[in-house]
Amino acid sequence: MGAKTVPHPPNPKAEVTAGIIRRLAQVIVGTLLQAMILFLSAGRLAWGMAWAYLGVYIGVIVVTMMVLLKISPELIAERAQLRADAKSWDKPLAAIISLFGPLVILLVAGLDERFGWSPPFIPTLQLAALIGMALGYALGGWAMASNKFFSGLVRIQTERQHTVATGGPYRYIRHPGYSGWLLAYLVTPLVLGSLCALLPAGLTAVVIVIRTLLEDRTLQAELEGYQAYAHQVRYRLLPGIW
Repeated sequence: MGAKTVPHPPNPKAEVTAGIIRRLAQVIVGTLLQAMILFLSAGRLAWGMAWAYLGVYIGVIVVTMMVLLKISPELIAERAQLRADAKSWDKPLAAIISLFGPLVILLVAGLDERFGWSPPFIPTLQLAALIGMALGYALGGWAMASNKFFSGLVRIQTERQHTVATGGPYRYIRHPGYSGWLLAYLVTPLVLGSLCALLPAGLTAVVIVIRTLLEDRTLQAELEGYQAYAHQVRYRLLPGIW
C-alpha cells in the first residue's frame, strides 16, 4: 500500500502574504490601465493635468497601502479576493464603481483633450479640483484604515468575526469610503478639463448612491450592532443631508 498523503494545515500568514501580492499586482495593473487609457485616448503624452492626476492617485494609493500593511495586512488580502458569499447584486455595482466607471471617465476626458470638445478651463479651477480629488481619495484611505472589514464586495465576514466600525470617519457618516470616491470621481473631469466627462462621472455617482443604499440595508438586516450604530450616526454619505 502507498503512503497516505497528509494534507498540510492552512497557513494563515502565507495566505495573507499571497493575498497582499495579488492585491499589489491588481493595483499596479489597474494604474497602468488608467495611464494607457488617458494618454492613448488623448493621443499624446504631453498632458500636464493627466500626469498630475496620476501623481496624486498613485501617491494616495502608496500611502494607504503603507498604512494598511502596518495596521491591517489582512484587509489588503481580503480586497484581493472574489468571495462566493458576496451579495449577487453587488458584483455588477462594484465593477462599475471600481473599474468601468473610472475608466470611462478617463476615456471621455482623453478624447475631449484630443478633439477639444470642452472650452479651456481656468488653471485655478483645475488645481482646486485636484486638491478635492486628493481629499476624496484620502477620505477613502482613511475609511479603509479605520475599518478592517472594508471589503471590495458587500458581504458579512463571519470568518473574520465581522463587527461594526465606529472609529475615524465612521463617527460622522456611515459610508465614508463611498463619500470619498463620490467626491474624487465628480471632480476628476474638472482636473482633466473635460465637461463631457461629467456625464460618466455623474452616472458612476448614481451607482455609488444605489450601492450605499443597498449595502446599508444589508448591514442593518444582517450585521449585529449596526442598527444601533445607524441610530447614533444618522447620515450615510453627506452629513446633514443623507
